[in-house]
Amino acid sequence: MTDPRHPNEAPDRELLDALTAQEERLVFTRFDEQTAWEVGVALREAALKAGLPVAISVRRNGQRLFHVALPGASADNDSWLDRKCAVVDRYGHSSLLIGERFRVAGRSFDVDARLDNEHFAAHGGAFPVLVSGTGCIGTVAVSGLPQLDDHRLVVEVLETFLAQSTELGRTGKPAAR
Repeated sequence: MTDPRHPNEAPDRELLDALTAQEERLVFTRFDEQTAWEVGVALREAALKAGLPVAISVRRNGQRLFHVALPGASADNDSWLDRKCAVVDRYGHSSLLIGERFRVAGRSFDVDARLDNEHFAAHGGAFPVLVSGTGCIGTVAVSGLPQLDDHRLVVEVLETFLAQSTELGRTGKPAAR
């Protein structure tokens, strides 16, 4: 898989397609404060188990419903969380997907998006909270690892969480694959 952090590498259309498929698949039927807490705790547990130095944020409509910084994370990670979440809030798609869309189009997000780079970062790690019939209502984000790893951690936890939630009848069923 091409790492989109390196602008000299060829854009990866397969990565873009995979990111789009993730968003089609990882959809909640509802998302409230309890759901945000459970998702945040699941991310924290996964990161602690792997010894990852990350900060985690779960937000709904800009409101922080869950936030934690694990050992090794810094205030810089909080800034990255804010910048990545701002991309999701603006575009309604994962921060990695938006960055890759620009790369596939032969453009640079930092230049061509015409947004303040102090407030927006199209780097992996922020994923939209998508609710069936509603769309994007928030973000689940991680910062502290290389961007593909930040993104992968969020997606893996959401996949597990949504599968378990479906079995328990709490949140709902992910969209068909």
